[in-house]
This record gives sequence, C-alpha cells and structure tokens, in this order.
Amino acid sequence: MTDGDKYKVILENECVRVLDYQDSPGEQTGQHSHPPFVLYALSPFKRTITLADGKVLKREFAAGDVLWSEAQTHTGKNVGETPTHVVMVELKDPGASSQKCHRNESLR
Repeated sequence: MTDGDKYKVILENECVRVLDYQDSPGEQTGQHSHPPFVLYALSPFKRTITLADGKVLKREFAAGDVLWSEAQTHTGKNVGETPTHVVMVELKDPGASSQKCHRNESLR
C-alpha cells in the first residue's frame, strides 16, 4: 500500500481489510490499487480520482455517504477545503470460508 501515513488498517482477516483513511486539502496519493470495496465517508470532502487509463473522476462526498467500487488502480487528490476521512472495506477472496471470516483480527 502506498501512502502508509494516510491509511491505518483497523481490521483484517481472510475476507476483508478495513482501512481508516485521512488526508488534508491539497494532498495526493501515489498510484495504488484496491480490490472491490465499500467506502463510508466520515467527513465531507472533494477529490479527484485519476484512473490508470488517465480518466479523471470528480467526487464530492457528504458525511454519511456510501460508495461501492469495483477493483481499480488510481491516484487520488483532495481538491477541497476540508480533510478527507473515510472508512474503506476492501473485499478479499470471495471463496473464503465463513468460519475464517468470523475471526476478529483487529489491529488496534
């Protein structure tokens, strides 16, 4: 994972990796990839996402907004005037047994 100073892993098991992500206005990530994920916005923010093919997406979130995304490789930039704060739930192997998924491996 790039930009380790912005991401904190708060839970990881065979099924999911849950990340707490924070950045400040003007900050940009290096190019990185995510498997399919759900994003939950804890704060309002604006950002651009530049996909690996060069396509630029403009996103604006309110606190409480939820987004589903397929796997993607991108860079992101906070283009607003407020910090970004989100929780991301990345989905791992869909074939993992439910018993493995019930293990709580909190890293706090």
